[in-house]
Amino acid sequence: MCGANVEKFYDVGVAGLHRLLDKIDDIRTANAIVAVAGMEGALCTVIGGLVTVPVIAVPTSIGYGANFEGVSALLAMINSCAAGTSVVNIDNGFGAGYSAAQINAMVEGGK
Repeated sequence: MCGANVEKFYDVGVAGLHRLLDKIDDIRTANAIVAVAGMEGALCTVIGGLVTVPVIAVPTSIGYGANFEGVSALLAMINSCAAGTSVVNIDNGFGAGYSAAQINAMVEGGK
């Protein structure tokens, strides 16, 4: 929609860290990263510690366990200690994608 090249990676959560590490070289080529996660919301912190670009965290309201409709993931993401991580509201994938597109446009415009 915003003209950015988007690459999607599915099922790369922290419960199977090897799946994330298998894709990390591809993930590191991004100008910005949108990390969508539920449960404990740790994915954005792990990715934030492995990359040098902005990470936009999106907590999800669906999932298994006691996620309190996304509130547990939201609170965990807000408390992330990974530098360069920002958080949008629960299920706000549009806001995260738009922010990532703006970051991408700034980076691409400066090259």
